[in-house]
Amino acid sequence: MARDKSPIVKQSRREGFALAPKAHKVMAKKSGIPGEHGDMRVRKGSLYLTQLREKQKVRRMYGLLEKQFAKLMKEAQRAEGLAGENLLEFLERRADNVVYRAGFATTRRQARQLVSHGHFLLNGRRIDIPSIRLNPGDILEVRPKSQKSEYFKNLENIMGNAGQGVLSWIKVDGKKMKIEVTGKPKREEAEAGINEQLIVEYYSR
Repeated sequence: MARDKSPIVKQSRREGFALAPKAHKVMAKKSGIPGEHGDMRVRKGSLYLTQLREKQKVRRMYGLLEKQFAKLMKEAQRAEGLAGENLLEFLERRADNVVYRAGFATTRRQARQLVSHGHFLLNGRRIDIPSIRLNPGDILEVRPKSQKSEYFKNLENIMGNAGQGVLSWIKVDGKKMKIEVTGKPKREEAEAGINEQLIVEYYSR
């Protein structure tokens, strides 16, 4: 399964946006573009560059490759409603993002790994595909065998460190290690600091 393995802190510095919690601390000290001549490459951006950077930021935030992201954008444009909001909804409803949003992982990369290693059941069936899109009524829960692992025995502490707030569209039961999707994510519940219209404009060129 293809995935972007480049350091998340380096990606964050490139986009000028903390894509993971640990990037905040590093970027407080090093905020410029990574590389020997990073500061020299900073220049006034064109509209195209602004759109590109926003697209790259969101793509990296949710851990998608370019081909996956472009395909999702096409689907969002075909769907009813605003393309930008559709895109964010589709990204939020990914299985790995739901695991992250529920606080079962402290980063999306970690959540992706948990799903791809087959630690979860979706409506009673084992899954290992992080991109599966969850729908209202779906139940995602940790496999009984996985519940005995050291990681999930420590889930209460992990959820405390994850710092995720309560969302209207998922119901989390940490003791039963269960996540229920009760609705669809609202625009204001998506990751802060995203301008989805710039992404729509980038793909509408």
